[in-house]
Amino acid sequence: MAILDIQITNSSLKDIQAALGATLEESSWVATSYLVAEMIAIPLCGFFAAWLSPRRYLLWNGAGFILASLACSFAWNLDSMIVFRALQGFTGGALIPMAFTLIVTLLPAEKRPIGMALFGVTATFAPTIGPTLGGWLTEVFSWHYIFYLNVIPGALVLFLLSEGLEKEEGDPSQLKRIDLFGIVTMAVGMGCLEVMLEEGARDDWFDTEYIRWLALISASCLFLFARKQLASEHPLVNLRLFKNRDFTLACISYFVLGAALFGSVYLVPLYLASVQDYTALDIGLVLMWVGFPQLPFFPLIPRLLKHIDAKYLVAFGFLVVGGSMFMNVHMTSNYTGAYLIPALLVRAIGQPFIIVPLSILSSQNLDPKEVPSASTLYNVMRNLGGAVGIAMLATALEYRTDVHLADLQQRIVVAVKMRWNIYVNWAICCRPVAAVLIRVMVYSWLSYTPKLW
Repeated sequence: MAILDIQITNSSLKDIQAALGATLEESSWVATSYLVAEMIAIPLCGFFAAWLSPRRYLLWNGAGFILASLACSFAWNLDSMIVFRALQGFTGGALIPMAFTLIVTLLPAEKRPIGMALFGVTATFAPTIGPTLGGWLTEVFSWHYIFYLNVIPGALVLFLLSEGLEKEEGDPSQLKRIDLFGIVTMAVGMGCLEVMLEEGARDDWFDTEYIRWLALISASCLFLFARKQLASEHPLVNLRLFKNRDFTLACISYFVLGAALFGSVYLVPLYLASVQDYTALDIGLVLMWVGFPQLPFFPLIPRLLKHIDAKYLVAFGFLVVGGSMFMNVHMTSNYTGAYLIPALLVRAIGQPFIIVPLSILSSQNLDPKEVPSASTLYNVMRNLGGAVGIAMLATALEYRTDVHLADLQQRIVVAVKMRWNIYVNWAICCRPVAAVLIRVMVYSWLSYTPKLW
């Protein structure tokens, strides 16, 4: 539910914009507010889970997520929608790393690949199926149903969590060593960074004053946060894990995976809507080809892990996903959704080979006490990779748009000058003939006019 809701509004933004009386640029904050709040919530998961207990923390966030989803459907203007989406992102942000943590801490080692395969379904399937589902619900019913969607599965999740997780007492001593400085610097730093990445391409990056301020505040706060965490005996997030080479490589891989996942889901709907004039439902029917074909491969990965080293499967997955990107480099404006489907199918084959083995690699050598921090960092790196990937693509898109506009303007000016030169040259060449014709017309009129009188 939490990962699905990141992208589910993308294909319905025009409908939400029209209903709330906002511009298309303003309505982009519907997605941005969710991502910013989610990025702030993820690093806080370890502290809150230790303080409240995992079961209580998940139940509270699950209930909050459902209520925030319902509130989004009742939003009366853009400001209220942004606030409710931020609440939805903050409560949903806790669900993602907590799912990863529970898989690693509760499942025995022999069952962990199956758990990671199921987690992989959510990590790769949900972002790609989000616009499809959102487009279908908007087209058939209305945009409100993309938020109603969370109620029934959300209630089921609350029941399963309450029955499946053991009741544990929280640790009140966590409050005595709460790192308020770390929480504030992390929240401000991550929030400013996310807003800068989301809005930078629209506002010419550092040519805009508020983007420069966001970059400065983000860099300062994140530096102070990292310095405090490395010096603390009980850090909010254990950044010392980056001393582990395998962990660092896994984080880099998660960053690249996030850029590939969210970047492709950003570009395809934008192209189909802007160039091919596809509706939300039409876009969803194209994107489903990168979602559903993944499902048969997830049960296969745990079996392959028994015979093939996980790092080779990860490398194969990245190679396939990278190849699918190169399949579209020769596309033109004549490419409809049908031409994109082969590349999406290849991408769907490669993604399961990345997420499941990568999850195994990243968690196999961790101490149980390190799992919450590791889960936080993995999910932050994936989301941050998605934000950076989208920002780079949006910047490239803006730059190429300016280049093509300048080229068109130059061509129009040249064409007008050529046409004007033709007229001038014609007038110069035909001036003697024109002078004779004018004289004949004037003489004829002067000589014929007295006869009329």
